[in-house]
Amino acid sequence: MEIAQVLDNALRKAAAVWVRPDGHAPRLVWALWRDGAVLVAVGGAEQVVPGLADGVGCRVTVRSPTTHSHLVDVAATARLVVPDGDTAAALRAARLNTRPEWADVYRLELA
Repeated sequence: MEIAQVLDNALRKAAAVWVRPDGHAPRLVWALWRDGAVLVAVGGAEQVVPGLADGVGCRVTVRSPTTHSHLVDVAATARLVVPDGDTAAALRAARLNTRPEWADVYRLELA
């Protein structure tokens, strides 16, 4: 199976990934896989990811959805986005344990 397909399958099931912006420590963050990219909501009442900014390179670590062991590390570039209505609704639905209130949303475009 091709790595892109393995990654797609894992990210469809993942509720969280590790994100390490260049020059910073990795952070476990809740995320949403949508339209071929990982979406991460930060700021406001949401998670903090030091170093995550528009244009910043980062590593995304994905764990296996079945064994929870390390599956793959992927290079990505963070892009600040304004989510459209459907994407904002998907982000709200993915946030199960609290009321979602973010300041920014980043689209981590995988290399």
